[in-house]
Amino acid sequence: MSTVDARRQQAHAITMALRELRVQLSLLNHQIAGQVELKDIDVDCFELVSREGPLSPTALARRAGLHPATMTGVLDRLERGGWVTRERDATDRRAVSVHAVRGRAAELVRLYAGLGREIEQLCAGHDEAELALVADLLRRTIQAGRLATDGLAANRASATT
Repeated sequence: MSTVDARRQQAHAITMALRELRVQLSLLNHQIAGQVELKDIDVDCFELVSREGPLSPTALARRAGLHPATMTGVLDRLERGGWVTRERDATDRRAVSVHAVRGRAAELVRLYAGLGREIEQLCAGHDEAELALVADLLRRTIQAGRLATDGLAANRASATT
């Protein structure tokens, strides 16, 4: 087998493992969302606001890949549950920003703690250089996922115009 073929096989194996990881994390997220009485997408949107916010509803919809009308329902549920607030801009009353409610992220951190413990145990068997390599691969994989998502969104937008 050539080096090129071997690299293709390894890349395919990594892609398949990442797809399985996506499924497993989706199942975990579904369980966590149920624990806090939200929909999976609500938790995703809260995470985005918590990490990247405050965001306008339009920016959040774009980042989450949701239609603005769908985002309204998500924000209504998050606001009712005490996860986010929508605040009007003092100078432009039409402008709204979505803010994560302080302290609510800790509830999610607690629910994800089991995963954190499992990952700590997994990492215990590897040295710092190996962990740095894995962390770099994951960061770069996230960027590849964003580029792929943006590409699909752009294709979808151009198909509807």
